[in-house]
Amino acid sequence: MTRLKNRYSESPKWEFDPDEAARAVKFFPLCLNHVKGMSGKFELQPWQEDIVSTLFGWKSKETGLRRFTRCYCEVPRKNGKTTLAAGIMLYMLLVDREPGAEVYAAATTREQAGLIYEIAADMVSASPALSKRCKRLDSRKRLVTDNGYFQACSSQAGPIHGTNPHCVIFDELHEQKDGKLWEAFQTGFGARSQPLFFSITTAGFDRSSICWRQHQYAKAVEENPELDEQFLPALFHADEEDDWTAESTWEKANPCLDVSLKREFLRSECARAQEIPGTENSFRRLHLNQWTEQDTRIIPMHAWDECETEMTIDDFEGEECFAGLDLASTRDVTALVLSFPTDGGGAAVFPYFWIPEYNIDQRSGQDQRLVRQFADMGHIRTTPGNVIDDQWLVNDIYEIMDRFSVRYLGFDGWRADTPIQLLHKEGIPLEVMRKMPQTFSTYNEPFQKLLSWLIDGSFKHDGNKVLRWMASNVAHKEDPSGNIRPDKGRSAEKIDGISAMLMAMGLQLHYGSDEGAYTSGNSGVILI
Repeated sequence: MTRLKNRYSESPKWEFDPDEAARAVKFFPLCLNHVKGMSGKFELQPWQEDIVSTLFGWKSKETGLRRFTRCYCEVPRKNGKTTLAAGIMLYMLLVDREPGAEVYAAATTREQAGLIYEIAADMVSASPALSKRCKRLDSRKRLVTDNGYFQACSSQAGPIHGTNPHCVIFDELHEQKDGKLWEAFQTGFGARSQPLFFSITTAGFDRSSICWRQHQYAKAVEENPELDEQFLPALFHADEEDDWTAESTWEKANPCLDVSLKREFLRSECARAQEIPGTENSFRRLHLNQWTEQDTRIIPMHAWDECETEMTIDDFEGEECFAGLDLASTRDVTALVLSFPTDGGGAAVFPYFWIPEYNIDQRSGQDQRLVRQFADMGHIRTTPGNVIDDQWLVNDIYEIMDRFSVRYLGFDGWRADTPIQLLHKEGIPLEVMRKMPQTFSTYNEPFQKLLSWLIDGSFKHDGNKVLRWMASNVAHKEDPSGNIRPDKGRSAEKIDGISAMLMAMGLQLHYGSDEGAYTSGNSGVILI
């Protein structure tokens, strides 16, 4: 990250006041002590000093008021972000000369909001000078002065109305499930001359969230500061192409590595992420500050990419295969995947996708842009209107399947009656159709087999970009017996193609066994 102080230069509109910057920076070691994790005076680390001096040093030449009223800071865990936030909060409450200052620490849960309060209150208690000016009300998570107060609050407490905030510290913004608390505080800033809305968070994964929107906005302002001259972005992260296992990447993303964050801890966490499926995303998100597609990714994408094979669907003309069909809701993607048995007991898969043209532009954010890009490249077939015409879809599916010896077609029974009957009218026998309940019994075996095939190279695909995107979105659920099935977790992204693929692979694994294997009590597949 470029040092913030080097990113901005004086202009006819803005100037830097070194005395005000120094005043804010000196407040930390002169008045505050570490109370959690570290000990001694609160000497700001270089990245912290950079933010504090930039926030409080830049002013308007015309009014003398501070330039930056909003700051969005993304930094990985254990780099001292909550402690920095508590210190800034105390400066705004005690030093900033604001009459009747209202300062708030906001978070998703009472526990997280209470953590900021406890750090700030303990800092006050550790300072005889500050203790004379502040009264602790621990039961209310409140600090009171003669000229204002600090209050911790959370989304769990319900809507916040009637506030007139001078400063809001929003901790772990990525955990906010909606923007209600955020918007409530934003609308309350109008009466203050130089307020500060300071958001500090690690990266998240939900690309429909308020945090993702702020992240995207911060990146845009970072690239072009003139876009919003009163918004300060401070982003610490590894880039997508960086080797997440390299210590040089850890150094790039973690400004307090070897200070508050021990290198040996990261070595241990990285080794764990490489050994245990589903933990790579957590490591990359929490310790490298990379926005991931999912909370925990169970499919190892490096193995997925290594399984890409130079092959086309024409190479399999007339061969035996198994099909899985995941039919869309109004705005989802319909997916058909063909799975061809390969020598050595693996599978080669080819996916097909459909979505109504109108619905692409009704999606939001990153999801909409990706689907539009995929459609423009021909990786997703678009149909007219805002719903898929069943007959149109069935004609397309039949044309695809007619080229191969499809032994079984598995499908999710939801919304399937009309398409299945239409496929039967086109000439596909009902005994080929298999209704597959969306349960652990349907998905566990093919899912487990996929993970092993990815490692030994028995799985093959042609590099389809949509299927790769969906693979990167897959989390999983696990029952008490250790059975697994695919799941979106808390993400809004799509996994339809993976569900269809696993249904096809499940049929492939069971083909040739006793017909009783296709009952709901065993494999989860039901004859129709």
